[in-house]
Amino acid sequence: MARIHQLDEHLSNMIAAGEVVERPSGIVKELVENSIDAKAKHIEIQILQGGIDCITIIDDGCGMDAQDATLAFERHATSKIQAVDDLWKISTMGFRGEALPSIASVSQVTLRTNDGIDSSEVIIHYGTLKSARPCGTPKGTMLEVRNLFQKTPARFKHLKSPQYEFSLISDVVQKFAISHPNIGFELSHDGRSVFKTKGNGNLREVLMQIYGRDGAKTAIELHGQDLDYTIRGYALQPQFQRATKYYVLLYINGRMIRNYHLQKAVMDAYAPYMPKDRYPIAVINMEMDAQLVDVNVHPSKWEIRLSKEKQLEKLLYQTIKAALMQDMEVPNIQARKENKKEKIEIQELQFTYPRDQEVKKLHTEVNDSFVHYDGKPKQTITEESRVQVDKVEPQEAPVEAEKQESVDKKQELSESQSSDTQAPIKDQVIEVSTTKQAETLFKDIAPIQEVVMKAEQEPASESINPSLPQLHVIGQFHNSYILAEGEKGLYIIDQHAAQERYHYEMIQKQILSGVKDTQPLLIPITVETTISAVSRIDDLNALLEQVGIHFEVFGNTTLLCRELPIWLKDTKEEAFLQDMIDLWQKDDEISLDKLRKHTIATMACHSSIRFHRSLTMEEMKQVILDLGKCEQPFHCPHGRPTLICYEDKDLIHDFERG
Repeated sequence: MARIHQLDEHLSNMIAAGEVVERPSGIVKELVENSIDAKAKHIEIQILQGGIDCITIIDDGCGMDAQDATLAFERHATSKIQAVDDLWKISTMGFRGEALPSIASVSQVTLRTNDGIDSSEVIIHYGTLKSARPCGTPKGTMLEVRNLFQKTPARFKHLKSPQYEFSLISDVVQKFAISHPNIGFELSHDGRSVFKTKGNGNLREVLMQIYGRDGAKTAIELHGQDLDYTIRGYALQPQFQRATKYYVLLYINGRMIRNYHLQKAVMDAYAPYMPKDRYPIAVINMEMDAQLVDVNVHPSKWEIRLSKEKQLEKLLYQTIKAALMQDMEVPNIQARKENKKEKIEIQELQFTYPRDQEVKKLHTEVNDSFVHYDGKPKQTITEESRVQVDKVEPQEAPVEAEKQESVDKKQELSESQSSDTQAPIKDQVIEVSTTKQAETLFKDIAPIQEVVMKAEQEPASESINPSLPQLHVIGQFHNSYILAEGEKGLYIIDQHAAQERYHYEMIQKQILSGVKDTQPLLIPITVETTISAVSRIDDLNALLEQVGIHFEVFGNTTLLCRELPIWLKDTKEEAFLQDMIDLWQKDDEISLDKLRKHTIATMACHSSIRFHRSLTMEEMKQVILDLGKCEQPFHCPHGRPTLICYEDKDLIHDFERG
């Protein structure tokens, strides 16, 4: 009796469903791709209980006739490809013809479709056709999936909470909205609208809905091209960063993909601007000839193969690096918004009957006392209180004598004019005091104006990076931060980070320019390695010759180094050499840029201005000038910002002057 037999169609579809339909988000992905292939301009996704109860996809695409509506649920039935050659130039989202029969085998599916001529309805429950009949429905397609995995308990128990499943669905829908901004998407959960796009082709508008207004407004537009590839998209400023790498969204010809090497190229371009273990936000679509990419790798179509992957990696890295260099912005201060104190307007009492001057004056004083009330009794300066102050503080006698003399003169002048219009003594004392304060104030303002005028007259230095604003030093804060004014507002410079960036680039330029100054070691360094590395010592020395490092054989598994480059000073030389040999054995090459980065960063840190050090005005100006000489002046070698900005508009808003 034969042991091998052919599986029936229903069982085959259920096995295929294990690859295509992992969870509700996979169903949404497959069905939305079908809607996109149908040239839909608007796609609505309705979800109940995270997609476990019901998933409904409604589009306004081309639709299907009655025959195609039934045939679409047959395995490997598709309109996307016709012959073998079509498999190597796929330009549609779907092509395998497995999604609909796989979904129908593990759920209850209802399809209503209209191609503009006739409309039909097809109902399938867990792989069994229940009905196929004409019906009334708008042009396009509506597909409803209910009770997912109800008859496959092993699959059903691996589903998580409805909230978690819906979070995966919303993530997929947002990725579709980014890759197809010309299509309007509407997502709802349990009857509540969650996400909606207009479909007007404005990608920046979609980014604003997903990543916020500030991130989308300052996003850097990407344009890169060579003979085979075209790169378009947006890279958000490094200040908008995440703790995971899953915010680097990659698309090939509009298809969302996962590719480690391309993702790494993006992160390498961002590396100088990011702290350790932080990742950027980028949305990148790579257009190419369909024959250069193989999407027939996995049923879910997340994985792809590229025929010229290294070339694309290089173009992607260079495009993002150049865009960041050109359009980098200084991070703005995110001011904390405090609750504003409620403004109370006191309405002045109005009377319909005439009032004499004494009563009118009384009411005015009462109204003013409420408007200007500060919780303390208002003090009135009188002749008696002024005399008491003179007695208590005799050191102020000369000043008070001047005030009294001035008051007496004013009293004589006033009495000669009219005895009825004599001003109270308290007003005259306050007037004299105000005059003295004004003189003192103008004395303080004069030198400030001179400093500002000198700052405006100072010639602005040319910066290598065009994105770095022209800055004029104002002063120092807490012996740690330099305050400067620029076109946008107030800039705060981290003096240590700024000097660290400058020294890092200067040391790096010396090394790259071929400076091979070395220092002999009093005690040679020995490095333990493998027999394989010792046997290839000549190849290793040939690679290291450009940086002035040379090894000698000192046993079967030991290498000896008698001198080192000067730029390795103040570092752990033995660990550096050990890492270099290990990387060479692994990749058969040495990436000196990556190997030197940590070493140079450490050297730059040790030689830079420290925190809590008071600087003169000239020293602060020199820090700013040095920062302007840097190709990348916005972040220190460790990824921390060197300067931030408090914009004028924020100051105006916070002081309530707008």
